[in-house]
Amino acid sequence: MKKYTIIIMVFGLAAIVAGSGCRKLDVPPKSIIQDQDVFGSSQGIVAYMARLYSELPIEDFRYSPQRGLNMFWIISPTPATTGEALSRDQTGSMQENPGPDWNIWSGCYTAIRDCDYFIQTIPTYAANYNADTVKRWIGEAYFIRGMTYFALVKRFGGVPLVNKVLNYKPGSAVDSLQVPRASEKATWDQVDADLTFAINNLPEAWTSDGKNGSRANKYVAAAFESRAMLYAGTTAKYNTTTLFDASHNQVCGMPTSEAAAYFQKSLSAAKMLDGHYSLYLSGWSATDKSAQYQNFVNLFFDAASPENVFIREYQYPNSVHGYDAYNVPRQLIGSNGYSSEVNPTLDFVELFDGLPKNPDGTLTTLDAGGHYLLFDNTMDLFANAEPRLRGTVILPGDQFKGQAIDIRRGIYTGAVGGGISPLLPAGSRAQYPTTNLVTSSTASQTAYKLPNGNLMNPAGLSGVFTGDQTCAISGFSVRKWLNPNLPTAQVLENNETQTWIEMRYAEVLLNRAEAEAELVSLGQGGADLQTDAMAVVNQVRTRAGAIPWTDPGTTPIDTIRKERRKELAFENKTYWDLRRWRIFSKEQNGRIYRILMPFFAANAGPNGQYFFDARTDERNDVYTYDPRWYYEQLPGNAISKSPNVIQNPGF
Repeated sequence: MKKYTIIIMVFGLAAIVAGSGCRKLDVPPKSIIQDQDVFGSSQGIVAYMARLYSELPIEDFRYSPQRGLNMFWIISPTPATTGEALSRDQTGSMQENPGPDWNIWSGCYTAIRDCDYFIQTIPTYAANYNADTVKRWIGEAYFIRGMTYFALVKRFGGVPLVNKVLNYKPGSAVDSLQVPRASEKATWDQVDADLTFAINNLPEAWTSDGKNGSRANKYVAAAFESRAMLYAGTTAKYNTTTLFDASHNQVCGMPTSEAAAYFQKSLSAAKMLDGHYSLYLSGWSATDKSAQYQNFVNLFFDAASPENVFIREYQYPNSVHGYDAYNVPRQLIGSNGYSSEVNPTLDFVELFDGLPKNPDGTLTTLDAGGHYLLFDNTMDLFANAEPRLRGTVILPGDQFKGQAIDIRRGIYTGAVGGGISPLLPAGSRAQYPTTNLVTSSTASQTAYKLPNGNLMNPAGLSGVFTGDQTCAISGFSVRKWLNPNLPTAQVLENNETQTWIEMRYAEVLLNRAEAEAELVSLGQGGADLQTDAMAVVNQVRTRAGAIPWTDPGTTPIDTIRKERRKELAFENKTYWDLRRWRIFSKEQNGRIYRILMPFFAANAGPNGQYFFDARTDERNDVYTYDPRWYYEQLPGNAISKSPNVIQNPGF
């Protein structure tokens, strides 16, 4: 199967200067690279296209809402803003940073200009090349431009559409450079037009064996069309914010009547990938949970995976990230001194099948008498969970890199006769009592001598430490993306190279299912669409080891949304899903996320036993999402440069 990769490259190529406003000389200085130098050879075009790919605004390992694209994201990682996880550096809801160093607006328009310049200039040199090759190159430029407009519209709504190179001649009026914002609908339609052009002009593969992984093909473009049009449809259906400019141009918001057409485009694009990609099932077994778990772990590290639609590749030493350094459990910390930046919440863990749950869907930690359930091993509580959970989250006591990940809140030294009552009243936000508890404030802890004579670290090797947040502050650690074969000596901030999978076939299937369910909800489809939606979701659920979906219920859209949140967790997709569904502000309205604290009961049985306390985040960090943030604040310099560009509501 085909794999499509973006290779991040470092170029010595000087910036290309375009436009008739530049002073022409009969003999150009030797230090200036001319169009002929770039467009006159296939090598020059390869370099130019590689730069375009490197400019794609993808939220990968080097992205955070706080710092933007292509930065190291130890501060405020995306999952810590969505309820997927807690982080020591994030204490509440946030929008993407609108400050002066924010690089998305300017970076996107640089990429758009580079695409426009290529589209305008390559026809002059087309006679040098095969016509089909030129057509495909132009298709790539349209793909990258469409992706870039997508990055803008999902943040800002309607933006200036600049589809030709704007040149300024000294002394001339600047009116032509002051392009006003297009309507939001026109901007989504621009994304659609660019990606559709790419679909129609890109090849099915760039090489006969389909293994050229550095470029988009027509199916890649279709996959992103399925994502973009799904975003457009849900924005049209669920958004309630509107903004008109002085010309009555709706720059924020779209008529709800437009939703169905976008959902149909998403569905049609998703179906194009049928037979060209498939879910990763290497080593998978329908009856072996361990094999299902290992399959889900491996799919993020197998370069030959038939599930990889579009990936961004990192290569040492020119392009690296620090994902492992920031996120390994505390006991596997590298010399940089970072760990446990992303700690999944109990709210997230409870989404998964196979856990013992109360009628309200929360994890069962108490028996019928109101006392803690006791376990010989911490993993016993999760014994029947769907394997995808273990492939996503490091659970207390689970194995990683040949070690049991030792996560513990403390040792309970009180009596256990008649059962252990909850340490705090239900719903209490107080700190744990100090009586009958041995805890540790840091990883430098004094071992406690148990009744059987054995020694035990009160907080385990990976925490929870009461005074040091370089630990599993939620009771869990993230598992997805962590390299199981990276030695601890190599767990360094500027050293990691695992590949980022920007588009998986699993997402395409979920896009398809969601578009179908939305069409049904709008009266635009019948039982056949609902049946197909359930079938494609069950492909994902079966691979995950989850319970098959057999009854659509009264809210099938909610079932699909839950599946997205599980399957695409920690892939920077939930952040955008919550925004386009316009439920961020509902979910984060004075919310404190929940955690699960493992304790060891020293006096339970001859060797002690474990119990779990489910509670709200001990830090009492409150999340409240401001509805203004569904449309982000435009950078101040975008407003100051053009009186035709108006600010979004509330800013």
